[in-house]
Amino acid sequence: MVALALALVVAAITVVCVVLFWTHAWWFPPDISTHGPAIDHQFMLTLVVTGIIFVLAQVSLAYLVWRNRDRGEGRKAVYSHGNNRLEATWTIAAFVLFVGLTFMGYHIWAGIHFVGAAPGAMPVEVWGQQFAWYFRYPGPDGRFGPTHVEKVDDAMANYLGLDRDHDPDSKDDIVTSTLAIPVNREIQIFLRSKDVTHSFFVRELRIKQDLVPGMVIPIHFMATKTGRYEIACAELCGLGHYRMRAFLQVMTQEDFDKWLANMAAAQ
Repeated sequence: MVALALALVVAAITVVCVVLFWTHAWWFPPDISTHGPAIDHQFMLTLVVTGIIFVLAQVSLAYLVWRNRDRGEGRKAVYSHGNNRLEATWTIAAFVLFVGLTFMGYHIWAGIHFVGAAPGAMPVEVWGQQFAWYFRYPGPDGRFGPTHVEKVDDAMANYLGLDRDHDPDSKDDIVTSTLAIPVNREIQIFLRSKDVTHSFFVRELRIKQDLVPGMVIPIHFMATKTGRYEIACAELCGLGHYRMRAFLQVMTQEDFDKWLANMAAAQ
């Protein structure tokens, strides 16, 4: 009876997992990026392949638990030292499957990180610090001004250490706590950290990328739907990690131009 109960539990867990997957319970949020469909497709392919293997393994486990149950005959337990050929076969098969899925999805990831943004992409700097996000726009001159560590002063709202009095390129830079972008336009963001490692994560954009101290990490994307979406830090960065969040505001080009003008006037 114990073997039957255990086999039924294994089978029930397998069925529940399949149902949750099949009905899309606890599924992805809506996709709002041009590269999102390709990422979702790759995820589904990986989940289907590994899901089939999972189901076969669990069904086999339930069957073997039942078949090798204690029948009350007093027989001693026996075991196998294994089959080297069989073990080599499934190890190689797992390796080929893993590498194959990786290469199939690599071009999607590389397109975001290694392929340059389209001409005319809008540049934005994304700065992470314990425990806040700041976003910098270059202003009409199209250039970011230099930053000076000694001039960083959060109390005076100089979060990035800009010297607007002496650096011409810094005079029109716009620093905000909200990442606003126009819809259907290529965006090039440059990820930078002021202190420790953070991670820029927007579920709806299907983007998650670490910010590493001392490095400038570029990625690009295009949002296809207007709305307000959460930006979370997905890397444990200290005691206040849980509250490190901001928002991505995707607007029409007209609304974005008005917003940027208002932010420039408030600097």
